[in-house]
Amino acid sequence: MRVDGRDVAGSPGAGQCLRTFLREAGATEVKKGCDSGDCGACSVLVDGSPVHSCITPAQRAVGREVTTAAGLADGEGLHPVQEALVDHFGFQCGFCTPGMAVTASALTPEQLADLPRAMRGNLCRCTGYRPVEQAIRHGICGSDGGCGGCVRGLARAADASPAAEAGAEGVGSSASPAPARRVVQGREPFTLDEPPTDLAYLAVVGSPHPHARVLGVDATAALALDGVLAVLTHEDVPDALFSTARHEHREDDPDDTRVIDSVMRFVGQRVAVVVAENQRIADRAAALVAVEYEVLPAVLDPELARSPGATVIHPDRTVEDRVADASRNVVAATHEGGDVDEALAASAVTTSGTWRTARVTHAQLETHASMAWVAEDGRLTVRTSSQVPFLVRDELARILGRPRDSVRVLTARVGGGFGGKQEMFTEDVTALATLAVGRPVVYEMTREEEFVRTSVRHPFRVSVRAGADADGRLTALGVDVLSDTGAYGNHAIGVMFHGCSESMAVYRAPVKRLDAEAVYTTTVPSGAFRGYGLGQVIFAIESALDDLALQLDMDPFEMRRLNAVRPGDPLVVAGHTEDDLIFGSYGLDQCLDLAQDALAGPDDVPAPAGWAVGEGMATSMIATVPPRGHQASASVALHPDGSVSVGVGTAEFGNGSVTVHAQIVATVLGVARSRVTVAHGDTDATSYDTGAFGSTGITVAGKAVHAACETLRDALLAAGARALGVDASGCALTPEGVASTKDAAPWATVIDLLDPAHRRGDAAWADSGLDQRVRSVAFNVQAFRVAVRAETGEVRILRSVHAADAGVVMNPEQCRGQIEGGVAQGIGSSLYEEVLIGESGEVLNPAFRQYRVPQMADVPLTHVMFADTSDELGPLGAKSMSESPYNPVAPALANAIRRATGVRPHELPMSRDRVWRLLA
Repeated sequence: MRVDGRDVAGSPGAGQCLRTFLREAGATEVKKGCDSGDCGACSVLVDGSPVHSCITPAQRAVGREVTTAAGLADGEGLHPVQEALVDHFGFQCGFCTPGMAVTASALTPEQLADLPRAMRGNLCRCTGYRPVEQAIRHGICGSDGGCGGCVRGLARAADASPAAEAGAEGVGSSASPAPARRVVQGREPFTLDEPPTDLAYLAVVGSPHPHARVLGVDATAALALDGVLAVLTHEDVPDALFSTARHEHREDDPDDTRVIDSVMRFVGQRVAVVVAENQRIADRAAALVAVEYEVLPAVLDPELARSPGATVIHPDRTVEDRVADASRNVVAATHEGGDVDEALAASAVTTSGTWRTARVTHAQLETHASMAWVAEDGRLTVRTSSQVPFLVRDELARILGRPRDSVRVLTARVGGGFGGKQEMFTEDVTALATLAVGRPVVYEMTREEEFVRTSVRHPFRVSVRAGADADGRLTALGVDVLSDTGAYGNHAIGVMFHGCSESMAVYRAPVKRLDAEAVYTTTVPSGAFRGYGLGQVIFAIESALDDLALQLDMDPFEMRRLNAVRPGDPLVVAGHTEDDLIFGSYGLDQCLDLAQDALAGPDDVPAPAGWAVGEGMATSMIATVPPRGHQASASVALHPDGSVSVGVGTAEFGNGSVTVHAQIVATVLGVARSRVTVAHGDTDATSYDTGAFGSTGITVAGKAVHAACETLRDALLAAGARALGVDASGCALTPEGVASTKDAAPWATVIDLLDPAHRRGDAAWADSGLDQRVRSVAFNVQAFRVAVRAETGEVRILRSVHAADAGVVMNPEQCRGQIEGGVAQGIGSSLYEEVLIGESGEVLNPAFRQYRVPQMADVPLTHVMFADTSDELGPLGAKSMSESPYNPVAPALANAIRRATGVRPHELPMSRDRVWRLLA
């Protein structure tokens, strides 16, 4: 076959799909997202027609012309769709983008009238689709839809964003990401796109039981298979307890996990791993491993798990392992605050209810994957898809008993995370395998493994009791939380406490009470997920506040204005105040006004006749940094030619941090952004970084970059002043050097005059280190107008608005994209998404075609507005804005459904069948 105009030799193997054949031939722009034809990341053209290469037999392409995203470009010129994707910020992580561009390139102008149907085979988890849709329309017909050619195009064009600003450089501009042109062609490397030679492959043998003891593993048949290199069991790995969760303080999570355990606690847990010459042999050998089990009682219900007589899942864990009460399967617990009964009895209105949220998978399109090898310098090197390379390095060194500096962990561009890659799911076993077989090893999870062998969003049961006086002021707020952490306690403690923290602290009430427990069950582990527990608790509290407003016939926006905290108020959870939280700025009042005004606008989608219509809103608050410290370091080097090299530890996974870091450099040092190169996500790139979670890519890592730039700027101005014989106050940085009003000194001259502390070789250099412990707060307000069809339970969003308190918005289009993506993900978990658990503890729907990730047709336009604030803690006044847009979406939708129908939903997702049952 011919691929992108070149002849490709070799014959496909029996049954081989086109995707694997193309990647083996070096076409790494073809990505793997599902291997079942559900996501479109692998899309290519075969004789001009788009196909999903993961379900297309490679044999069918023999003798035909195959075009990948790289082949769409004509030399240096991109295909019009690819050019539009660059200009319209049509990607975030970019993993789906090559496939999206390929499919869109084959569309005709006529297909734009129903573009969501034409693109239904391509998923994007990051963007919320608005910029993707605008880019496709522009690439195909030269218009964003405002020409009147299609109704949906008109609706989207009403709030259309400008294209990337030509020549945009510094903070405050919508600067396009530096690798954008490579991303849309699939040429920007992701984790597995640059494999080492002599690579071996890993497959996992998973437990069929939710709870069992392994009595024996017979690998004889597997080892006899030609091409099998090793089979590892619990007897072959270090007997070290750890947590897959990664935090700055490893003591934040219980030590309850082993690389391979002799006791299985969920269906799919590792029993053994096989290493072989290729993936097909590894998978065949894994099926030949025979395991003898002693089946133990399963515990699937979190309420039963903590009840007397329940099977104890981790009987050997103690308080020293950071497990609160293993005898009751309780990982974490808190009981604090006052007695709300008396306050509720004296209230003018009261409400109570119990709300439940479901398991949700992260659905990032790049699955967890790692490659490990021993480098020429003898160091164990792991290239992985992770948000936390430094924390992974430190824990790998601990498990393996190696010095920390003998381990290097690095990331390429990461294909989405959403908290799911704040874990160590592949790196440990890949590292052990490479040490066992003495050659590089790769472990790339399948999509099914993502569902059954990683983590999901914690399912919560939240009971709320609340009261208010006749004027609407809260008199009492009582919250009771039960969190199901699944088989292991990764993130159990943090998610429970964080979920209850800002969700309660955002409101003033004279009496508050919190009772919360997180418990083990023998189900797939829960873990970090966008919002980190806040979304679950906010769903319940914001619904309860809406009930109070309805009873009082009070505007729900006014209810929040009356009760929300303001600067000067203590931020009280229940029995304690969050002393490390401050009001670095305050924009909630603006957000409420902006959202209320925007909601009054016209419908973007017309309400069908006979459907019930209602409006709902919700508020959320989030800390801008995780508690108890988050560290980052950065280095900045300016070279004699005026180029700048930046080293920073945080990872780039669609959060846009690398672009903003370059904008910070351009702003402070006065250089063109195109002259800035950022090395990131590598434990060799800088001294340390806690990681890209808690929306810290800008508020912590960006602050470290800013501090290093300021130090370097001051040193350069001082040296330039010496060279020019003037005072530094009369000098300025230019792209060529340091200038005064009368003269200029080139960079080479200035660098020569720097003191040794600010030189590295022939470059000017400065670094910074930051341990951010004081935290500010950010606010989000989401509002919807919906229509509900009682006969079917269908919910249609007519208008969606979101107001965000993001401080100084460093890159408006990137930030808007983060908000749109968060709202889209929130709509998914509110209306569609649920990981289902069967009677035997197994995941029932471990594939995208059984699990509803929102498609383009499912996501409405969201009108995004920003409060005008500047935060005293963030770099140049910025706040975090990656996680928080997700949090108020579910209660805002639930409140709109309640006001449309008169019936309140109490369970997520609010799928058609559930809404229909409520109304029936």
